[in-house]
Amino acid sequence: MRPGQRGFCFVRANEDGQLVLTTYGRSSGFCIDPVEKKPLNHFLPGTQVFSFGTAGCNLACKYCQNWEISTSREMNLLAEEASPSQIARTAANWQCSSVAFTYNDPVIFAEYAIDTAVACRAAGLASIAVTAGYINPEARRDFFAVMDAANIDLKGFSDSFYQQVTGARLRPVLDTISYAVHETNVWVELTTLLLPGYNDASSDLREMCRWIVTELGPDVPLHFTAFHPDNRMRDLPRTPTRTLARARAIAQEEGLHYVYTGNIEDPDGQTTYCPNCKSPVIRRDRYTIDSYDLDAEGRCRVCGTQIPGRFGGSSVVDQSFRLPHRVAIR
Repeated sequence: MRPGQRGFCFVRANEDGQLVLTTYGRSSGFCIDPVEKKPLNHFLPGTQVFSFGTAGCNLACKYCQNWEISTSREMNLLAEEASPSQIARTAANWQCSSVAFTYNDPVIFAEYAIDTAVACRAAGLASIAVTAGYINPEARRDFFAVMDAANIDLKGFSDSFYQQVTGARLRPVLDTISYAVHETNVWVELTTLLLPGYNDASSDLREMCRWIVTELGPDVPLHFTAFHPDNRMRDLPRTPTRTLARARAIAQEEGLHYVYTGNIEDPDGQTTYCPNCKSPVIRRDRYTIDSYDLDAEGRCRVCGTQIPGRFGGSSVVDQSFRLPHRVAIR
């Protein structure tokens, strides 16, 4: 890049011959969420997560649900300033169990996210990446080395979809998912936002689920979530509930043990069932946990089957505090 020029993501710039992250230490805001909102259903369920993002993105998804942040060219949007240590301290003060890098992709602010994750680990907090997984091998080693959990978007299962709708490619995302599952200690869950007429064909969903089972194993949780019209796809209808139900049924037919639906009212599709005895081990209604039937080691209380995840004993907290709300850095 020429001196003073910014990259596609708009947050990296050439300043005096050095490539710098212009958003380091600056955020579009901080919020306390239930961890299920990330979405993560097998990582410290029922706990609070301290969420924040910056601005910019390395993808150009036409349907982006956070496009005001991810496509922002206004640096004054980043009104909140906080160092990594301040973020860790504030999250701990609010009794959060983890910090999530979300709203825009944390690979864009990797230096800031990595430094914050290191500070969180020192404070006894977990770090969560909500990412599209579009990152080079050299960078992803450093990035995932300090993460404890990740929800990775698998936006579709064809390269043409990725190129036409997101401006990215499929193969690097698959490589990142495989790397995170097989070569790190990061707990991984996947999310696919279903766009009517674009990535919801039964044949594509079946192929994707077969890849997950074959390459990753049947215990990687998969979330199918509903699209709402936004950004440059405002004329596309919302995802019908029946589409999410069909996708979940296909995934279960292909052998996935933990398949969820999101952004809709569907308690059954948001409940975790034991794959052995079929008992509901965590009943959910959106972000509220109605019952929790795992023992301290994460085993089904009915048959003793180990449920994969990071449960940390009885991690469910006071359910009266389940609505996201904004907070200020302390």
